[in-house]
Amino acid sequence: MLIKRLRLRLFKLLNFVIFVFMQLEVHIANLLYRYQCVVVPGFGAFLSQIKSASLQRDSNTFYPPFKELSFNARLDTNDGLLVSHIAQAEGGSFESTLEGVASESRRWKEILNSGRPLELSGLGVFRLNSEKKMVFEPDNRTNYLMSSYGLSPVIGNPVVREVLKEEVVEIEERIPFTITPQARSKNGLRPMLKYAAVILLAVSTGLSSYSLYQRQLTNTAVAYEQAQKEVSRKIQEATFFNAEPVELPSVSLEVTKKPEPTPVEAIHHVIAGAYRFRDNAEKRIRELTRKGYPAHYLGQNKFGLHHVAFASFSDPREALDNLKEIRIKESADAWLLSKR
Repeated sequence: MLIKRLRLRLFKLLNFVIFVFMQLEVHIANLLYRYQCVVVPGFGAFLSQIKSASLQRDSNTFYPPFKELSFNARLDTNDGLLVSHIAQAEGGSFESTLEGVASESRRWKEILNSGRPLELSGLGVFRLNSEKKMVFEPDNRTNYLMSSYGLSPVIGNPVVREVLKEEVVEIEERIPFTITPQARSKNGLRPMLKYAAVILLAVSTGLSSYSLYQRQLTNTAVAYEQAQKEVSRKIQEATFFNAEPVELPSVSLEVTKKPEPTPVEAIHHVIAGAYRFRDNAEKRIRELTRKGYPAHYLGQNKFGLHHVAFASFSDPREALDNLKEIRIKESADAWLLSKR
């Protein structure tokens, strides 16, 4: 009895040491890239919500789309996602991994109950408020949105537009005469000349553009009229100067009537799987096709799942024989679907 207790304590201690080295928060962060909810059994759930790109006007900084993290301490029931992921990554059993996660959750709660903050790398910081409830401050330095991977905030410089000033300076350089400083100061002619030059430039540009447009219209109309005359001439030549009838050889065609399709009372399909997304179904079809199966897509059922079939038969005996062979060679989860 004593030996069993020592073994049990040693087993728990070994699990604890393994979890200290495996860093549970690293596995949580890896899952947040793919899922919006990751539950830590006995502790709570990390939730993520996609936020669109934003602009902070005070600093003129553009932020890419990101996943905003939050935490819910009430969702602490094991859903199997985190434990299965860690067991597969570390090569352990589901039961031992679950015990390790529970030990780490208890250690986190002990840290918080002692009054110290709990800092999880890449996730955020936990603290207990005056009501002994957990308060979570997310770490916004990590963006868990895969579509924004590699994107960082961009600081934009405000654009100062001085186009009008540059145009006025350019027009001023083109004026063919000069005005003395005394005349400018007395009569204020220089501002008036600036405005007059701008108006004159705009009017001349508009007139030249309009005349060019009119010439293009005239050329287009002339070309169209010449093309119509050439077409009419070709038609007349083909009609009046080559009027001899052309004898064509006779062609005999044999027409066979397609037989009416016989109605099929039942179609039997050997199902390879039912998938929630169409992309996964197409991927399965390509895998089975490479293996030599005549796999094809059957459509959606009433539950919205996409069916993929190994093969289809009109004879139920052939379908059953094929199902037995596939269960032995390929997949024991294959099943038969008959539609009437």
